[in-house]
Amino acid sequence: MQFAKRLQQIPPYLFAEINRKRRELVEQGVDIINLGVGDPDRPTPDHVIAAMIAGLQDSSTHNYPPYQGTQEFRESAACWLERRFGVGGWDAETEIVSSIGSKEAIHNTFLAFVEPGDYTLIPDPGYPVYRTSTIFAGGESYTMPLKPENDFLPVLSAVPEEIARKAKLLWINYPNNPTGALATLDFFQELVDFCKHYDILLCHDHAYAEMAYEGYKPPSIFQVKGAKDIAIEFHSCSKSYNMTGWRVGFVAGNAVGIQGLSQVKTNVDSGVFKAVQRAAIAGFETSESDLQALMAVYQKRRDLIVEGFNSLGWQLEAPKATLYVWVPVPKGYTSTEFVTLLLDKCGIVVPPGNGYGACGEGYFRVALTVEDNRIREAIERMESVGIHYEP
Repeated sequence: MQFAKRLQQIPPYLFAEINRKRRELVEQGVDIINLGVGDPDRPTPDHVIAAMIAGLQDSSTHNYPPYQGTQEFRESAACWLERRFGVGGWDAETEIVSSIGSKEAIHNTFLAFVEPGDYTLIPDPGYPVYRTSTIFAGGESYTMPLKPENDFLPVLSAVPEEIARKAKLLWINYPNNPTGALATLDFFQELVDFCKHYDILLCHDHAYAEMAYEGYKPPSIFQVKGAKDIAIEFHSCSKSYNMTGWRVGFVAGNAVGIQGLSQVKTNVDSGVFKAVQRAAIAGFETSESDLQALMAVYQKRRDLIVEGFNSLGWQLEAPKATLYVWVPVPKGYTSTEFVTLLLDKCGIVVPPGNGYGACGEGYFRVALTVEDNRIREAIERMESVGIHYEP
C-alpha cells in the first residue's frame, strides 16, 4: 500500500509537530509553557453557548444543513460585514457561503481554481496551508517575500510578468500571521488593481479581523474600489469569539469566486451543523463592549510579552493586532536552533519562523494564549538560564 506521491512533497504540518514534541515532554514530566499555537484559552462567550444549547434542543437543526449555509446565517454575515466595515449591498445567495472555519475553505479554493501549470502567489512567511494546498491542487507556488524593510508587505512590482500571467490566486492575510503586520486601504487598492490587471482571484484571509488593540480596527478588502470584482474574503469565528473548536466561518465576495468554492464544498462536505450556525450568529451580535473586554485580556498579555522580552535585550514594538508577537532570534542561532534551546532549557514551546517559509528564518512566533502568570514565568525561566538578546 503506497501513499499518493503528492504527500512526499508535503512536510509534517507545523503545529502537529509542535504538539507531538509537547506531548512527549509532558509525558516525561516537564512543565511545558505552550506559547506555540494560536488557540485562545478563554471560554466561548455565554451568549454563544446559550444559542448553541437552544439550537441543539430544536430538532429542526438535526438534519442536513443547506450546503451554502442557512439563509439566516448568510444574511447575518452580510449584516455583520455592513455593520463592521460599512460595506453593504450583499447578495447572500451568491456572494456569501458558510465554511467549516477558514482552513477548509482556504484549501478548497485552491481545488476550485488551480490546475497543473498554474501559479499561486503566496506570502512568505505565511500560513503554511497556502503552500501545501497549492501542492494538493497540482500548482506551483511563487512566494512573495514579506520583509521588515517593506513593513512585511509584498512588493507586487517584484512579481515577474510571466508568473503573474500564469497566476490564478493571490493570497494576503492582514492583520498578518505570523508577523502581526498591518495593511492600509491604499495597499489594498494596489492589490485589487494588480489582480484585475492579471485576472487573478484575490484572496484575503481575514482571520484576525477583530483581534486588534488600542482602538485599531483592521479594514476589509471590500472597503476599496472594485474589490468585489476580483476578491473574496475569509472570515472565521475562531479567534474573534474564542470558537476555534466550533469550526464555523464564512467567505464573502466575488460571485464567481464563491461559486467555485461552493461547487467544491458541495462535493466534499455537508455543510456546518445548523445549531453551530445559530451560535455563530450570536457571535456576530457580540456587543462592542464585550469584544473589547476580551481584547483587553490579550492586549495585557501582549504588553507582558513585549516588556518581558525587552527586559532581556530585545527591542520589540507592540503589535496592534493578531494573537502573536514576531520575535528575532539572537545572533548565532537559526530559528530551529533557538526554539530547540527554549524547549530544552526552559520548557517553552514556540514555533520557528522558518516553519512559515524561508523568509521566516531568523524569527520565532509567540502566541498570546496563556495566562499572565505563565507569561511571567516564561520570561523568568529565560532569564534564569542566561538567555538574552544583543541588538
